[in-house]
Amino acid sequence: MSRSPLMPDTVKLPFTRYLDPNGQPLAALPAWVDDPALLVRLYRQMVLTRLFDQKAVALQRTGRIGTYAPTLGQEAIGVALGSLMRSEDVLVPYYRDTAVQLMRGVKMEEILLYWGGDERGSAYVDPASAQDFPMCVPIATQALHACGVASAFKIRGEHRVAVTTCGDGATSKGDFLEALNVAGAWQLPVVFVVNNNQWAISVPRRIQCGAPTLAQKAIGAGFAGEQVDGNDMLALYERMQIAMDRARHGKGPVLLECLSYRLGDHTTADDATRYRSAEEVKQAWLEEPIKRLQGFLANQGIWDERREQALIGECQAEVQRAVEAFDSAGTQPAESVLDYVYAKWPTALAEQREMLLERVARQTSVQEASHE
Repeated sequence: MSRSPLMPDTVKLPFTRYLDPNGQPLAALPAWVDDPALLVRLYRQMVLTRLFDQKAVALQRTGRIGTYAPTLGQEAIGVALGSLMRSEDVLVPYYRDTAVQLMRGVKMEEILLYWGGDERGSAYVDPASAQDFPMCVPIATQALHACGVASAFKIRGEHRVAVTTCGDGATSKGDFLEALNVAGAWQLPVVFVVNNNQWAISVPRRIQCGAPTLAQKAIGAGFAGEQVDGNDMLALYERMQIAMDRARHGKGPVLLECLSYRLGDHTTADDATRYRSAEEVKQAWLEEPIKRLQGFLANQGIWDERREQALIGECQAEVQRAVEAFDSAGTQPAESVLDYVYAKWPTALAEQREMLLERVARQTSVQEASHE
């Protein structure tokens, strides 16, 4: 592909990184880093997310939930974002946002119910997440939903932020670009967080978009875009805090491109070994976020092996309690698959519901007769 002489090969955008892969500082650190309690809380949440993620994959492999989208290697992005959102803000997530949801108070068993095909998984109990949207599986449509939410905030004069997330592949969709356009034109209080994990299913970043960066797509819409190391918790927390404050105080939207790597499969229905090399994945493991923050904490004298093992045991117990709660939730009646399709039921759906109820009744009658 030839480039127009009017198009520069690179666009100078801010890129933030504080820690190298071993957790060693590369620059002067923000003042808030002096709070060890905050750092440990962020680290704990990343570990918890990873252990829950491992359990969810195991549950899918044994047929106890449906297809699941792992977050392996991308935990820092969601944890940083979830820790900075206020209860009055609204999250409009995509399907790889387990870490954010856990930080927002969504219960693990609710997430398992969702991936198990149970609508109760989107009826969040915690008030902090009650207005959050459910995970969006269609690609990029959630970006427009977030602009609708942010428009309501602006019309009402509320100091609230709509936060929406997506993967790198979603930034090539018309929905995403239209969302950027309206956010910039109306100067909406919305933060776009792009998890650039380098793969849109089997399509690598270098093929699915010719732009030097994804963050620069905000420029055409008239607002700020920047890159941040998605494996560096300190950089993520710092830049997301600034982006949230900017949107909250009427200074318009922000797009953050977080550079990470999807260490696992796209979903449990995928086999990433068919399209990427073991050497590439091995190199990515050297950059991953949990090891990086762990190294920093250890270098600061905040963390050691004893604390690590105690944390793992505590998190595993928490995950197991959630699995038990999920298992004890029971099943919903068959007709519930139709209950959340329309706000006002059309006649055809009402007829289908009656047919379903009659079929279930017949099956139940046959089963009861076979036991007599």
